[in-house]
Amino acid sequence: MSEAQRIRREKVLARRARIWAAIEPAAYLLPFMVSILIFTVYPFFNVVFMSFRQGFDLLTNTDQGIGLYNYQFVLGSRDFMNALTNTGIYVAVVVPVSAALAIVLANLLNRKVRGMAIFQTAYFLPMVTSAMAVGLAWRYIFLRDFGVLNQVLGWFGVDKINWLQKYPWSLYALILFGIWSNLPFTIFLILSGLQNIDETYYTVARVDGAKSMRIFFRITVPLLAPTIGLVLTINTISASKVFSELFALFNGPGIGGSLFTVVYYIYEQFSKQKHAWAAAAAMILFVLIFIVTMLQQYIQRKWTY
Repeated sequence: MSEAQRIRREKVLARRARIWAAIEPAAYLLPFMVSILIFTVYPFFNVVFMSFRQGFDLLTNTDQGIGLYNYQFVLGSRDFMNALTNTGIYVAVVVPVSAALAIVLANLLNRKVRGMAIFQTAYFLPMVTSAMAVGLAWRYIFLRDFGVLNQVLGWFGVDKINWLQKYPWSLYALILFGIWSNLPFTIFLILSGLQNIDETYYTVARVDGAKSMRIFFRITVPLLAPTIGLVLTINTISASKVFSELFALFNGPGIGGSLFTVVYYIYEQFSKQKHAWAAAAAMILFVLIFIVTMLQQYIQRKWTY
């Protein structure tokens, strides 16, 4: 091989190497992107389109026209408004309360005390336990005549409460179960944020004579702001989709459908073959979640900066 041929070959190999270096990340990401397109992007836009198809039949893929009828029906539905109210109350209580409790408990779990690892492990056990099994245990806690909660309340002279069959007590029971269910994952995120805070801040504060509460509110909470924002966003999305908890505690939406949630309403419409109404309800829920999360992000940026 002549010198000219060797140089030409090296240039060709170098060009191929540059081309492969440019397309290699895309080649590795291609299966992931294809799966996202098939299982996320396409279904999303299909639901958007379906929500505007009046009288849509999924089996024949036919409709009676395009318009806002499905949205008008859903927003005028008493069941949907009841579901929206229950979901809103659930989110408004579960998300901030579970976040506040998680901050306090994570701060306690973060302390270097002998045996603390045992408590950390024990508290995360609900994350690996079946939701239905946990729900069954909580159902026994909420029983009117033999439930642990009513037994404890009875010590303080409180009459027995029908937590599982009488509204709004059933909603309160669902909220208590939701707070407890959210705590392990929320504590995990907050604890990760706490362990990333430089210990130097606390050392300097203690040298200056700062008390524990002042350190907590002036150092810990501000430095946890990004993590708290993430927790609020994740928990808002999760709590807005409350569904399995209804089956775990009540085997459905409560007595007379009093505990309808938006996701259960969507499920029921699909069960009735009212796919366009279900799609419209899903889009309304999506828009509301999007607005709330964007508002949370805006408040977080103002708080952080």
